[in-house]
Amino acid sequence: MKKTLLHILTYGLILSAALVILFFILSLGSGGSPVLLQNSSDQGGWLDIAPQVLIQHAHQPLVGLLIQILSILILSRACAWVVRLFGQPRVIGEMIAGILLGKSVLALLWPAGYDFLFPEASMPQLYFFSQIGLIFFMFIVGLELRLSSLKRSASAAVVISHASILLPFLLGVLLALGLYRQYCPPGIAFSSFALFMGIAMSITAFPVLARIIQEKQLSGTSLGSMAIACAAIDDVTAWCLLAAVLGLVKAGSMKSAVVVLIMAVIYVLFMVKVIRPLAQRVLRHATVDGKTTSSQLAFIFAIGLGSALVSEVIGIHALFGAFLAGAIMPHQLTLRINLCAKIEHLTTVVLLPIFFTYTGIRVQIGLLDNWQAWQHCAAIIAVATVGKMVGAAVAARSKGIKWRDAWALGALMNTRGLMELVVLNIGYDIGILSPQIFAMLVVMALVTTFMTGPLLALILPGLRQKQRSHPYEMQAS
Repeated sequence: MKKTLLHILTYGLILSAALVILFFILSLGSGGSPVLLQNSSDQGGWLDIAPQVLIQHAHQPLVGLLIQILSILILSRACAWVVRLFGQPRVIGEMIAGILLGKSVLALLWPAGYDFLFPEASMPQLYFFSQIGLIFFMFIVGLELRLSSLKRSASAAVVISHASILLPFLLGVLLALGLYRQYCPPGIAFSSFALFMGIAMSITAFPVLARIIQEKQLSGTSLGSMAIACAAIDDVTAWCLLAAVLGLVKAGSMKSAVVVLIMAVIYVLFMVKVIRPLAQRVLRHATVDGKTTSSQLAFIFAIGLGSALVSEVIGIHALFGAFLAGAIMPHQLTLRINLCAKIEHLTTVVLLPIFFTYTGIRVQIGLLDNWQAWQHCAAIIAVATVGKMVGAAVAARSKGIKWRDAWALGALMNTRGLMELVVLNIGYDIGILSPQIFAMLVVMALVTTFMTGPLLALILPGLRQKQRSHPYEMQAS
């Protein structure tokens, strides 16, 4: 006890002596007045100064960004918890949280709060945070692509998947005829608008579908395995189509588009024939026990970010490059589980909700302010749903699958979720989608994802839902 007291007294004396010396040196440099700032503006008492200090610091960019991230995390987790009570995937709650924080709700109910939370000057930094999150997410999606599941049922899966793309794609192009004049931004050719509408109708969210299959206890069943295989093929095909359309749109002319597509083919071949074998050699030891060194992890990140950079420079968007980088990584399950564990939580818990909120800020559901606009929105939902479900179900029946399972497969393929939002934001960024059609398509993404659970319960009434966790499942997607 005496030693402790002696130590405290000694420490106090040393600290006091240091402070005396410090103030003495400061007073020498300021003409004998020991002040820290020459232009001191401290006026009034302590209670008057405290609010001034807090207000001054609250307007710093870093403080604003931290407030934004905290608000996004809290509301997205709260909304996710609520929708989980109704058996919906967490992505639905995060999409709703984004809309609540955006122009559709918060800006209307509390304009001052919206302007404080999301001032216009902060939008660029929020945008780049969301894009970084998407790049890492698409890399994870590529990692989760199980090529082994495609081999077991490749023939039927290819037919069903492509049918579930082709029919909604054609219906989307047909629907564009009626929407082009009213909703397409000026200067955009009908071909660009129509092709993009076709792709928007064709998307299936592979990660969301995988999570629903696990929650519904369909993992390992013939229906679950076929749905996973179809969704994986759907993802690859849809992203290839999107890359081609983006190349055509960004190029501006047919010659430029051909050059972009040629460069894209060369880039894909280089990734498959050169980078993939290189990754196999560099990560050879990691494929045995799944553990990666810091150097190997840096190599993996360099491949992912470098691939995203090259694809963006070519003109087919960075997300395609990130997806391809994940897909060419070594196939060993232990390595992929380890990589997902390192990347997934930061990406899905922190960065992806920023993307949802950024999307919600952009969505202006208030623009759908008349009955005709909501009729068009309903038509988009109907085309997307009928195209996906009928295309998948008819193709599945042609492959000998019973009608009940065929329709259940169609309901699963109709899940869109985050992948649809990614595609819609790309279209909005490059100017193909107007604010009105963008809002309609976001509503479609929400509705089609929300209806998957109820449709499955209707088609398969004996299906029981049981919440289960998995160490490497896509939690936020």
